[in-house]
Amino acid sequence: MRWLARLAGLAVPLLAAPLLAGEAAAHTGVTCRTLTFEGAGYSVCEVDPAAAELRLFLEDSEGRVWGSFQRLAAGLAPRHLVFAMNAGMYHPDRSPVGHYVEDGTERMRVIASAGPGNFGMLPNGVFCAEPGRARVLETDAYLAEAPACRHATQSGPMLVIDGEIHPRFIPGSSSRFLRNGVGTSVEGDRAVFAISDEPVSFHDFARLFRDRLGLPHALYFDGKVSRLWAPELGRADTGFPLGPIVGVVAGPKIDDGPALR
Repeated sequence: MRWLARLAGLAVPLLAAPLLAGEAAAHTGVTCRTLTFEGAGYSVCEVDPAAAELRLFLEDSEGRVWGSFQRLAAGLAPRHLVFAMNAGMYHPDRSPVGHYVEDGTERMRVIASAGPGNFGMLPNGVFCAEPGRARVLETDAYLAEAPACRHATQSGPMLVIDGEIHPRFIPGSSSRFLRNGVGTSVEGDRAVFAISDEPVSFHDFARLFRDRLGLPHALYFDGKVSRLWAPELGRADTGFPLGPIVGVVAGPKIDDGPALR
């Protein structure tokens, strides 16, 4: 399997994986699993935003980009990084291409215009984590509502908009890559993060969220850098340095714990 090859380059051994797997299911609001949809394999982590400490990460307290799940997990100790995934496109200096909010502070404005590449394939959208819920909103809807997101990241294209697949996706397309993204329920009580274990088309990936996972809104995060941290599945992917990361943290908060930015 492809993820076994990724584990060969693992920088931090997952010795605590059995403990974290049980903790994730019982206490953190995260459940990860593998599934097959129309012949393709996927790894999926479902997050309950009301129970999980779901947030975004870009830089440490000294302004250095975290860059990898392994460095982030080490920096969070003694707390646990239960789940993590790359969360949107970024420039060579790893700054976000689009809108980015962390701990209520906007680091990058909303980009609403069309442009080159997948990000500019409108409609694109924003993943917004609010207290107790998480939603994917199409960018114009996000601007109109102006929700009070504690954490937000913009990416594109949208995969599913109000139950409809992005109009530019082509059934049976030969353009296939590893892909990752997130889908949410209308109420925001389900946030499901998925990564393909093999190359798939945009249309196939969108249908995973709509037809298999039953989610009316879904957003593409990336392809080339798609990676997952899921101790519950024995995964700790490595590769290109990352920009924004979305993750769930668990464990007791302590006053002298690591400062996050």
